[in-house]
Amino acid sequence: MGFSKRNKVSAEFSMSSLTDIIFLLLIFFMLTSSMVKVDVKLPESDAKTTAPQDISVIIKKNGKLSFNGKTATWGKLEKRIAAHVKYHGNKDNATVLIISEKGVPWEKVSKVMKIAAGLKLKAVIATQPKK
Repeated sequence: MGFSKRNKVSAEFSMSSLTDIIFLLLIFFMLTSSMVKVDVKLPESDAKTTAPQDISVIIKKNGKLSFNGKTATWGKLEKRIAAHVKYHGNKDNATVLIISEKGVPWEKVSKVMKIAAGLKLKAVIATQPKK
């Protein structure tokens, strides 16, 4: 009686060792890479048009803030902008003009933009004129 042997090669592949290697590589690259601080420079423009100046927020390099020419604090900026818009009643056309000195961290400019977005206002960043 002849018995035939079945020699089937298993086509299965174990993924557990592969995922271990991938996680080890991920941890290795995360530990060996260095964090880079990106300095964002505001763009220059050659446009001749100017944005409407309903609300102006000036951010100085030393951290001081002014709202429509008057000294302001970060904690009260949103309330002052909201009160200005409510008093003048021009929420649909109100624009926040953000003017920052050279060297101001981008996070501060972004914070003013988030405040304007939270109040559903337009925000415009003032650019330096091209030389």
